[in-house]
Amino acid sequence: MHEPVIIRFEAGDQGLIMKVNSLFFDDPSAPSGEPGKPFDGLWDYEVVESFFLSSETKDYLEVELCPHGQHLVLLLSGGNCFEKGLDLIFKADINWNKWNGTALIPWRYFPPGVDKMNSYAIHGSGIGRTYEALYPIPREDIEPGQGPNL
Repeated sequence: MHEPVIIRFEAGDQGLIMKVNSLFFDDPSAPSGEPGKPFDGLWDYEVVESFFLSSETKDYLEVELCPHGQHLVLLLSGGNCFEKGLDLIFKADINWNKWNGTALIPWRYFPPGVDKMNSYAIHGSGIGRTYEALYPIPREDIEPGQGPNL
């Protein structure tokens, strides 16, 4: 019910450049972490995140970006995290009711054989928490009681 979040990816020499342009919902409020630094638990705040999966190995890279400048980069295998809080060059700015962010994701963070990806925009608190997906899971594939992977 709002203008869409725009995520652009560009190949750079040092890595994948991820650019975000989104409405700024300011809900929940800013995390307490320092802008430009990793913040554990960022998924509980307003974020745009992308996942890059190798369907053969089930290894994936998760990149979370926050309008307040914090980020979180995770490497997972089959849902189990084995690297958390990796460094990232990320800048974000809020201008009135919109935010823009640009991150440089080093190529070495990507698992070999990435062949799938998805992105989400998450905002809101309590029952107003909203999860918007680039490629939503088909309703028939959702199991009873299944929800976001928190």
